[in-house]
Amino acid sequence: MEWASQLCENRQFGSKMTDSKYFTTTKKGEIFELKAELNSDKKEKKKEAVKKVIASMTVGKDVSALFPDVVNCMQTDNLELKKLVYLYLMNYAKSQPDMAIMAVNTFVKDCEDPNPLIRALAVRTMGCIRVDKITEYLCEPLRKCLKDEDPYVRKTAAVCVAKLHDINAQLVEDQGFLDTLKDLISDSNPMVVANAVAALSEIAESHPNSNLLDLNPQSINKLLTALNECTEWGQIFILDCLANYTPRDDRESQSICERVTPRLSHANSAVVLSAVKVLMKFMEMLPKDLDYYGTLLKKLAPPLVTLLSAEPELQYVALRNINLIVQKRPEILKHEMKVFFVKYNDPIYVKLEKLDIMIRLASQANIAQVLAELKEYATEVDVDFVRKAVRAIGRCAIKVEQSAERCVSTLLDLIQTKVNYVVQEAIVVIKDIFRKYPNKYESVIATLCENLDSLDEPEARAAMIWIVGEYAERIDNADELLESFLEGFHDESTQVQLQLLTAIVKLFLKKPTETQELVQQVLSLATQDSDNPDLRDRGYIYWRLLSTDPVAAKEVVLAEKPLISEETDLIEPTLLDELICHIGTLASVYHKPPSAFVEGSRGVQHKRLPARAGSGESTESPDVGQSVGGADAPPAVIPSQGDLLGDLLNLDLAPPATTVPAVPASMQMGAMDLLGGGLDSLMGDESETHNIHQRMESPSPQSLSEYSHPELGGDIGGSPAIGAGMGAPPAVMPASLNAAVGGGLGDLFDLGGGVGMPTGAFIPPKTLWLPAMKAKGLEISGTFARRSGVLQMDLSLTNKALSVMSDFAIQFNRNSFGLAPAGPLQVLTPLTPNQTIDVALPLSTVGPIMKMEPLTNLQVAVKNNIDVFYFSCQYPISILFVEDGKMDRQVFLATWKDIPNDNEAQFQIKDCHLNSDAATNKLQSSNIFTIAKRTVDGQDMLYQSIKLTNGIWILAELRVQAGSPNYVLSVKCRASEVSQFVYQCYELVLKN
Repeated sequence: MEWASQLCENRQFGSKMTDSKYFTTTKKGEIFELKAELNSDKKEKKKEAVKKVIASMTVGKDVSALFPDVVNCMQTDNLELKKLVYLYLMNYAKSQPDMAIMAVNTFVKDCEDPNPLIRALAVRTMGCIRVDKITEYLCEPLRKCLKDEDPYVRKTAAVCVAKLHDINAQLVEDQGFLDTLKDLISDSNPMVVANAVAALSEIAESHPNSNLLDLNPQSINKLLTALNECTEWGQIFILDCLANYTPRDDRESQSICERVTPRLSHANSAVVLSAVKVLMKFMEMLPKDLDYYGTLLKKLAPPLVTLLSAEPELQYVALRNINLIVQKRPEILKHEMKVFFVKYNDPIYVKLEKLDIMIRLASQANIAQVLAELKEYATEVDVDFVRKAVRAIGRCAIKVEQSAERCVSTLLDLIQTKVNYVVQEAIVVIKDIFRKYPNKYESVIATLCENLDSLDEPEARAAMIWIVGEYAERIDNADELLESFLEGFHDESTQVQLQLLTAIVKLFLKKPTETQELVQQVLSLATQDSDNPDLRDRGYIYWRLLSTDPVAAKEVVLAEKPLISEETDLIEPTLLDELICHIGTLASVYHKPPSAFVEGSRGVQHKRLPARAGSGESTESPDVGQSVGGADAPPAVIPSQGDLLGDLLNLDLAPPATTVPAVPASMQMGAMDLLGGGLDSLMGDESETHNIHQRMESPSPQSLSEYSHPELGGDIGGSPAIGAGMGAPPAVMPASLNAAVGGGLGDLFDLGGGVGMPTGAFIPPKTLWLPAMKAKGLEISGTFARRSGVLQMDLSLTNKALSVMSDFAIQFNRNSFGLAPAGPLQVLTPLTPNQTIDVALPLSTVGPIMKMEPLTNLQVAVKNNIDVFYFSCQYPISILFVEDGKMDRQVFLATWKDIPNDNEAQFQIKDCHLNSDAATNKLQSSNIFTIAKRTVDGQDMLYQSIKLTNGIWILAELRVQAGSPNYVLSVKCRASEVSQFVYQCYELVLKN
């Protein structure tokens, strides 16, 4: 009965319960517990809860459901708790943007907190919340923090601007934050200055043409003052910024170097390398005969040596940078050879790098020391290192001629050790020594032949076969030696097969009677039994040569070979200059420009060293105004054989219907008033313009309107950018002129409104642009000229290879002034070995435009039947000076006043012994026209005008003091970056 009543009770109870009990649990769950703790009244419990939330978030658990509860904890004075909440906020704001807006009020409030640490914490977190919705709410607090009285808050706010710019660049610009950042460069606190520089550099990197860091001597002085008191990272930011500045002259360059030099003794290796970068760059501008130049070289060595006492990884980075420095200026470390000697416990990557630098520093003075060291390395246990050491001995022999004999005897000693891999490497390098010094060390051939059987590596076997074939007449049993290789011909690698084929043909040409069977055997093996097309083709060529014309075969196969040089492993000079500008970055470790390994647009700005004082090269000018060819134009660098190669191969190589070059700018149609008033008188009257229409082939209506439209070039007077032809296509007539009408070009050129034909304009001598070593035997030297208004590129093409060259074509990359070939490269006959041909290539200025660095840089691709070759050269800006560049006096005066004084640049021309009349005549021959002359206190003032092909006017004042060899030149132009080049042109013309 008791049991039954219990059951009834349970039944009644059960009828009240539902099945929901299965879905509930007494354990509330972790999130629920955390939620309760976060809302606790006890501060300690709250803090512990937030720590638990952060821990869960760190290990990857999703705690975003607690967002409102965590945000509520922001209202606290406890700094530690605030930091934790802000950490949570940064992580989840992106996935919960609507919730994140709840935190905005707290941010605004925290930005006005009396504690500067809290203000800085708030502004730092604001920068890290990458949510578009929130950014506009944060502008006001950020503005206040940028002007905060506490430097810690200001420096944090400066970095926040860069982060905000990354999220919404337009907002930052509209709110004027960039100007505030620029003002912070003048801040009294060095850390604020450093962070402002870092932020501006970061923004400028993603917007290369924005010219944010407008560096001038005043701002540079502020940066140098801040440099002494910054943290190490602040110093690196400032030094990197300094490296982008181009000093006006060698005095400014020297003063910056003097103030940067103390950084060389810094404990942080990154600061040292950044300082080295600045000094290496600015040394370019110092004259080599200056005492300070020698002092600076001496000061650079100790810090670089000190870097080599760090741990191996840092040593490796330092060595990679030193490798570049030694290639640029070996004199810095020429007395420090011993620090590059290898230690027994160095890792292999450090050993190999040290070895490379030792060879670069090897000279007659230290070669004995180096060879003794290398011989020691050749007995090490590390096979890779031993091979490199033996190779290094060979490279020393090729580099330092006086040491060749000692190197050869060292290599013979190593061969006597009979260590297989040592012997093989030695034979490979002795082959190179034979090529460098023919008929000098052939006495060692007997020793080499003794080791023939031990050779098993393709490179060593090929080298030995080359030696036997090349010196077959001195080796009595040459035929037996080569026959021994022939037995396993099909098992050999391609390298050995090709070498064997050539060696046996050489042997046959030297000893035809004894080796006829041998040569037939190898030719049949190569042509009939081989699958390799290279081997087959070479075999057929030899077969035909030998069967048709043995004399010609002898000339081809036994021709004199060009000597080899040690410089083959040096980095190409323009790339080296760029890498020097990237010392202390990843580019200097990879030995590649950033564009080769950084994806996207960031970091792909090409840098180059400034020109040495007094050299004809241009200095790097900071980007001014709008980039040519639009802001988004990618930097054009040729060496990567990318699209340019494609373009070149797609060239229509047939000559165009008319190859008359583009009309010079003296015949621009509807020439717009570039200076905003009064230019009509310069351009001749309307009837004259009408004549030009008459003498032109009538272009299509569309092209006519396009060329004569007055707004095409923009009005320089009112243009915010640098105006006419720098941003817009130049307003020049179409190149298709009907030369037959009116007696050809002769009378067309008389249209310049009474401008006389300049005669005897200065043409710079030809310089080497492409050495034969880098272009498979094609050597190109050249110069630029302007003759009777026609631009020309004068080229000398020399064939230093053994084969005939033909099918020449040329193409230019986009450049600052739209230079392009106006016709094909007229090489009418094939270029035979050792022949030189002079070619004049007409140029036009209607090609595609893109601002180059430096401005007059021209990147060229030349194609022939062998390959496509690339080089860059610089043209003198004087070739762009047009014949109608004489401005009316009134217009000159008005324009001079109109151009801002900031755009005026002053230069000194030293050692010029001409009077003002002689100077006037000389300059006029290069289209630099004197408009007026005034004499004040025995000083002649010449007022001159120049007009470029793209319509830009340059005004100049030249002061000539009687009896003084120094002139003072003032140049004014709206496009101020051309001033430096104009000055260089004055120097060239007046001194030649």
